[in-house]
Amino acid sequence: MIQLKMYINGEWVNAQSEKTRDIVNPANGQVIAQAAEGDVEDARIAIQVAREAFDSGEWSDMPAVQRAGYLFAIANKLEERADEISRLETEDNGKPLRETQFDVADAAACFRYYAGMATKPDGQTYHVADPMQAMVVREPVGVCGLIVPWNYPLLMAVWKIAPALAAGNTIVFKPSEVTPVTAVKLFEIIEEVGIPKGVANLIMGAGATVGNELAESHFVDKVSFTGGTATGRSIMKAATGNIKKISLELGGKSPNIVFADADFETAVDYALFGIFANQGQVCSAGSRLLLQDSIYDRFIERLVERASKIRVGPGDDPSTEMGPLVSEVHMRKVLNYIEIGKQEGAKLVCGGNRITHNGLENGYFVEPTIFIDTTPEMRIVQEEIFGPVLAVQKFTDEAEAIQLANNTVYGLAGGVFTQDGAKAMRVIKKLRAGITWINSYHPTYNEAPWGGYKQSGIGRGLGTFGYDEFTEVKQININLQVGPVGWFEN
Repeated sequence: MIQLKMYINGEWVNAQSEKTRDIVNPANGQVIAQAAEGDVEDARIAIQVAREAFDSGEWSDMPAVQRAGYLFAIANKLEERADEISRLETEDNGKPLRETQFDVADAAACFRYYAGMATKPDGQTYHVADPMQAMVVREPVGVCGLIVPWNYPLLMAVWKIAPALAAGNTIVFKPSEVTPVTAVKLFEIIEEVGIPKGVANLIMGAGATVGNELAESHFVDKVSFTGGTATGRSIMKAATGNIKKISLELGGKSPNIVFADADFETAVDYALFGIFANQGQVCSAGSRLLLQDSIYDRFIERLVERASKIRVGPGDDPSTEMGPLVSEVHMRKVLNYIEIGKQEGAKLVCGGNRITHNGLENGYFVEPTIFIDTTPEMRIVQEEIFGPVLAVQKFTDEAEAIQLANNTVYGLAGGVFTQDGAKAMRVIKKLRAGITWINSYHPTYNEAPWGGYKQSGIGRGLGTFGYDEFTEVKQININLQVGPVGWFEN
């Protein structure tokens, strides 16, 4: 069995309490690892180490090209160990190998992207009144607490670690307590490439203790969190102690809008991909499908036909198209939402059950599930389920589609399917969402910003925006003609 330790000040350590947590393969319920279960004291040690490392200037003052070299080396090592890491990610999280293989490749690409950005121009100069010259430089924030969820354990980690390190910060990283395995493997690589001790630290444990300490600590200058909106609110409150910078990428209940003139099979295909990829455990999932009334019945028939044929199974089976949910607790939550949908009067036309046959009885598998005849006030329409559950809504015209699409507290993502380019742009411009697609759903890129409107978060990850989140802006004014200002007569 794998023993997972924390990485603090360049050393692999157990929790101060010696407590551990069992890590379970969601495909079969078997324990695959034991992880050190850190608490507040462990978090404080890691934070102090990161503080001292940052204040020493060894990393922040290092030439950018040298920092970039470390990140390029990490990318290379990720690729060298891709098969091992993708297999472990599948065992830990449950998603199919074809998804975890993509995640590892994308993680390596993300490190390369930010390695390149570390050496690019990031300042400005201003032509102000003589004899002054004004300029702006970007500097690292300081100590960054990084907290990620369990749905993309490795990739979400890299989305935060790569820009934070590229910008010259030191970090304390906390993976989900449910899926820490590949984070440990990433930190093995960080150790192997020789990043200075104390710069990158890994702390494991529950969000309510370790995560909260990162948010509250006055020695942490920034906290970047991805996860649920309720937890995001608590982090905002905790961060007020020293008014630390925060980035929050939170929940979503994203609309996928299909007009009658859309390419029919393309729209069906992406509707399936939008909700059932990664078992629906995606913050930007197209969990609300909005169909124009004239194609509603035909679309539902085709959608159900294809959804019922999705091959559900363990992620290490090459034929699997959809794996298990991440844990028994989360499976129970999703199944409860399905019961809520029935009680609210929505019509279940596909799935709705736990799968307990064909060798899957010990795993956390839920059928691809589709509800129709939903209304805007239903909880399955308004609340983030984070599972393979699709709520279908009907609209008549463009105005109604926009009204329905924006009728939640979230604003993370949205898609529009139509062959009318002008209409597509009109609707996209009206969507209160940060990530949108036209005639597509889900693709994202390291070069483009990631984040949402409303209660879907604050700030942006990825791209230049994600790099800027880990910097402070400093104004510098230079007197080019040194002499008294002459403000006072005597």
